[in-house]
Amino acid sequence: MEALSLPAALSLVAGGGAGLSPELRAALGASLPLLQRDYRFERVWFWGCIQGVRGAYYIAQGLGPDRAAPRSRLYSLNCLDWSLLTAATEEMLALAEEVKGRFQGDPSFEYSLAEINPEAAARLVQSGKEEARLIATIEQIDRAVGIVPRGAFVKTPLGSVHENRHFEGLSLVEAKKLSSYFHFTEPTNLKNKTLLEKADLDPSTDFLNSLEHDIPQGSWSIQLEKGGSVVVLRSLLWLGLTFYHVPMTKQFGYVYFGTGEKNLDLPFML
Repeated sequence: MEALSLPAALSLVAGGGAGLSPELRAALGASLPLLQRDYRFERVWFWGCIQGVRGAYYIAQGLGPDRAAPRSRLYSLNCLDWSLLTAATEEMLALAEEVKGRFQGDPSFEYSLAEINPEAAARLVQSGKEEARLIATIEQIDRAVGIVPRGAFVKTPLGSVHENRHFEGLSLVEAKKLSSYFHFTEPTNLKNKTLLEKADLDPSTDFLNSLEHDIPQGSWSIQLEKGGSVVVLRSLLWLGLTFYHVPMTKQFGYVYFGTGEKNLDLPFML
């Protein structure tokens, strides 16, 4: 969610019980504008918080002119001092699958994977210990459940993605449909559509994967809150991910407040 609209946005997703203390909100309000200035980001998003056993990681993302380009990610332990994270690699993502259980809240914490996979344990230590798992988990969550409303972004003929200045929000009827929301990541299923299905698509706005085909079916919860004035989507696959959109306005965003653990039992719960 946008750093500039953070206080109002947090109040819209507070129905799930997650949020930040007044002290942390004040710290973010002071540090995020400085972060944007120092790193010369065009926009800064507050991504959320991964709660560990001994501490929490607060995550921010920096964006450039091309919104689809890889985003810079930073973490903080106190919402004031930020450290830049490296880009996620496929090796990090594979190694993160080997680790189970809660985060510790210490970036230098070493996991003991020697009994499970000695080679993976050695590579994980070289990759930065728990920090490598943090990088991979953020990437996994963004790929799986980082979403935006249909029409909020447009793809130019040159391939870059920008905010749609003509986007005025979804109607209330459209906002209650899963097909009105897209994964804000590289599309994978778009090429598999038939010509008949592609006939109703606008190449400039329908260039991402829709939520309606997510597997397993039923992994999203859609609710109307604040007297029906806000549409809230919650992921049941990554518990703690909450997306909000105020229909007929440009207000939307998502935030994660959780433990960084995937709900592997979801297929058995539906």
